[in-house]
Amino acid sequence: MAEEMPAKSAITSADVARLAGVSRATVSFVLNNTQGHRVSDGTKARVLAAAKDLGYVPHAAARSLRAGRSNLVLMPASISAIGRLVSDWVDDLHSELDRHGYTTVLHAGRFPDAVTAARSWAELRPTAVLAMDGDRLTPQAADLLRRAGIRGLLAFGSHPVEGVHTVPFDHAAIGAAATEHLIARGRNRIAVVMPQERGLQAFARPRLSGAQAVAARHMATVTPVELSYTSESATALAKRWADMDLDAVFAFNDEYAALLTHALQAQGISIPGDVALVGSDDLVLSALQQPPLTTIRLDLPSPALIADTLHELIEKGTAPPVPGMEAVVVHRQTS
Repeated sequence: MAEEMPAKSAITSADVARLAGVSRATVSFVLNNTQGHRVSDGTKARVLAAAKDLGYVPHAAARSLRAGRSNLVLMPASISAIGRLVSDWVDDLHSELDRHGYTTVLHAGRFPDAVTAARSWAELRPTAVLAMDGDRLTPQAADLLRRAGIRGLLAFGSHPVEGVHTVPFDHAAIGAAATEHLIARGRNRIAVVMPQERGLQAFARPRLSGAQAVAARHMATVTPVELSYTSESATALAKRWADMDLDAVFAFNDEYAALLTHALQAQGISIPGDVALVGSDDLVLSALQQPPLTTIRLDLPSPALIADTLHELIEKGTAPPVPGMEAVVVHRQTS
């Protein structure tokens, strides 16, 4: 039987102080970059070298207690379901928040209601919560977060939430823009793809509602069609297409649009002759499809503006309004 190795004790600031020949207070001043405490360049260099040699990592929770607040910005992980466009935008946002000294933490979890979710987020004591799916927030959840001392609450959503700095982002506008375009191109029997992947229904349903609202004002019909992101699912749908009597499709996003385009073409269905097709997100691949894909570009406020706004909320409790998302049609050959 192998002998168990004793667990090594964690390196502490006291160990750093001994190796550098300074007090623990000086180590704290250097590693936390505390303003108002003068430490010579030589002493600072010794502390940093000792911390590096020992592999010392500061304790974030303890540092937050000393500072009176954390530097964590919590983002509910539902952003991963929105798509590559928003994911890339969020990567840039992380860099902009880092510029202000914040660390972004993605929080995964499924909760029965908004208040339960807010309670779980509050347990981590972030300084801010930034929700891309702000329609799931409620005034009660926002109140709980504020009572927990969370200073910045910012959300993207289709409607304002009391106590939350809301940036307009209405998924219904995306479905509406696609449907308006298809109707203007002479199509009136329009399918709307409803992805079956987990987490996407929250975004697909309002896109369908936006399409239905536009169709109701015209002599057009909207038919929801289920599609999983697999070649088998796309092929099965394409084989049924001739019996569905549909002349256009809004495919949720560019990735589903590309999948369905290839499946329809494999069944001898012409695009755009038999079926006009619109995606969303204006990904690089959309212009490279054959034929090039008509899509909806989502014009979002810049990551820098969102980071600056969140920083102002944290520091001052208020910030100017931020312009919302705009859905812009990029017309190419599939329509």
